[in-house]
Amino acid sequence: MTVVYPRKLESSFGTLSARDVLKQVVRDREIHLMTLNRYRYSEQRSCKDLTELIEQLNGKSPELVRDLSRHISDEARHAMWLTDLLVELGANVGTPMGSSYIDEFERLLDREYANPDESLDDFLISTLAAINVTEKRGCEYFSAHIYALKQAPQTEENIKIRETIERILPEEAGHVRWGNRWLAELARKSPEHAQKVDQAKRKYAAIEQVLNSFTKSRNLSNSSHESIDLFVVNRRRRISSI
Repeated sequence: MTVVYPRKLESSFGTLSARDVLKQVVRDREIHLMTLNRYRYSEQRSCKDLTELIEQLNGKSPELVRDLSRHISDEARHAMWLTDLLVELGANVGTPMGSSYIDEFERLLDREYANPDESLDDFLISTLAAINVTEKRGCEYFSAHIYALKQAPQTEENIKIRETIERILPEEAGHVRWGNRWLAELARKSPEHAQKVDQAKRKYAAIEQVLNSFTKSRNLSNSSHESIDLFVVNRRRRISSI
């Protein structure tokens, strides 16, 4: 299955594509390394979040627990590759400064279906839809990053960075296909399930698009975190009506 990502997203600073952002990122070594460290942190953090999800399931849906365990293995490997790369380049591997995309995304998540003991299917739909949109975002950025590096000077460092991201991207695309399959199976259970899956997809895609716009705006401007939070609140009102 081909994974399709939006080429452009609306932001408070105009219409920017992921390629627009990464084209500028790769021109500045300091920002480039900071971006790679954010990738590393996101992969590392995913291991923690997916482990917590397995603990929440507590043995329910053994097939999903198995798949999530494999997913954790993939994310840990990506974090290892990125950490090895950053250490080799003499870059920082500490926790990135400022509010993270992950924290903002979790802050906006729907907590109505946060307990698998109350309604397992509703919990799975909500959780898997949220994971799915963030994986798509990761693929969009990795793909744009590879493209930007191919256009950049072919230095030894840029080639190493590109080769590392090229190793990660196929597995991230596999995670998107995996999420699509799980959501499709849940949707086939009943018309009501299909409706809930569709609503969850649209809702979390809208949340992700808002945060994606912020990430781009923050990378290309000197806006404060307070301004970003205010923009999230204003756009959140629109999402709540979906």
